[in-house]
Amino acid sequence: MKEEILKERTKTTAARLFSGPVEVEVPYQLWKEFDSELARELSLFITGNMYSRTVLTLAERQVVAVSALAALGRTEELRIHLHGALNVGVSWKTCAEAIFQVGVYAGFPVVNAALATLKAVLQERGQWPPSDGGSEEPLA
Repeated sequence: MKEEILKERTKTTAARLFSGPVEVEVPYQLWKEFDSELARELSLFITGNMYSRTVLTLAERQVVAVSALAALGRTEELRIHLHGALNVGVSWKTCAEAIFQVGVYAGFPVVNAALATLKAVLQERGQWPPSDGGSEEPLA
């Protein structure tokens, strides 16, 4: 693939994911501080090649990222991808459901941490409490 096309795909995909109502610091900035050429190569590969593949939609890809990061307990990176998911149209309910589903495999401590991260992201975006039925009375 020509480098100019790859650069454009990288910029377009990054803008869709990380240009939203809240400014999110993505790892690229940190990488750049240590090695700008490597940061560029990583960005072109991850955002330009992997994130812009068309087998999954960008929204589906973000649900996968949210699920994996929740299961791994990587809440700092999860925060970035929750913003990305919401920016590309994934609902907060879908994000929450993806997080709940990983509990069966990864345990509920990671679910609790991930839900707290989702709540914080929604608060940052001025979307907490959800207006579309986010909470009900507990059963117990």
